Amino acid sequence: MKRLWKMSIPFLVAVSLVGCGNNQPAQPAQPAAQEQAAAQKPAEATTKETVYPLTVTDATGKDVTFPKAPERIVSTSPAETEILFALGLDDRIVGVSDYDDYPDAAKSKPKVGGVVKPNEEAILSQSPDFVIGGISMEKPVAEKLKSLGMPVYVTQPKKLDDIMGNILAMGKITNKQEQAEKLVAQMKDDIARVQDAVKNVKPEDRKKVYLEFSPGWTVGKGEFMDELISLAGATNIASDTVGWNPISVEKIVKDDPDVILYANGITDEKTGKQLEDIIKNRSGWDKIKAIRESQIYGMDQNTLSRPGPRITQGLKEVAKAIYPDLVK
Repeated sequence: MKRLWKMSIPFLVAVSLVGCGNNQPAQPAQPAAQEQAAAQKPAEATTKETVYPLTVTDATGKDVTFPKAPERIVSTSPAETEILFALGLDDRIVGVSDYDDYPDAAKSKPKVGGVVKPNEEAILSQSPDFVIGGISMEKPVAEKLKSLGMPVYVTQPKKLDDIMGNILAMGKITNKQEQAEKLVAQMKDDIARVQDAVKNVKPEDRKKVYLEFSPGWTVGKGEFMDELISLAGATNIASDTVGWNPISVEKIVKDDPDVILYANGITDEKTGKQLEDIIKNRSGWDKIKAIRESQIYGMDQNTLSRPGPRITQGLKEVAKAIYPDLVK
């Protein structure tokens, strides 16, 4: 059951760069010879260029070599697809997973199957020179794709630093280093703003938070969703566990969280009930402070769970739900 839950994360879930003009005073006219010399002088390079061939090591410890900047990219993970689009690689993306839905342009890309075990033939048909596997791709699947001669790069982010590291790595692989650095800088700014907003929350005043992402499942330490709660200045009541865990109904009542967060749009396959209704109507949970005081908030499942460029947007949403008076 736990394995199935881990596999479901990517599809259960989810830098605007503004340029400005610069008015300069008119320059005095140059003699013709000077103008000609200026025209012939090569412009200074301002773009950080990747040097190929490039060899990188992925999250599985395997080296992947790229003889040149990839031109045909297949992503088998929604989070990695979001990174590719954020780096401006729309025209190079030739395949995405069946669950990729952001940005809208991803919906029209050729589909290559699921996030756990994508369709090998569908991937091969696109003649990719770069295949990206996300956190749900199982090791045997990645090894099989590599055995077919595909340059497979697998990511397994656990922390926000891992997510930003993946963005920088993908920027280097695709010769989009400057775009990647700007995106990461914006994400770091988001993190800093949240931390600054909650910096005066005293340890004894930190709110206790319970997060339920799928019916009956929560997250402990060692995962980026737990980190979101910590960065937001609160305490995850499941932080005494590691990774994804089935909940203990009695323990949650005993821990009495101040705030409950859940993923919007999740329906229990067995009962057909919405996750919000399940939480509110559990036996004995009417005694929990968060439910008594209506401190229960639905989070966008994609920004909360996808380890991509929108994860700091998820952080801001989490922080606003926990401390609405501090985080604007």
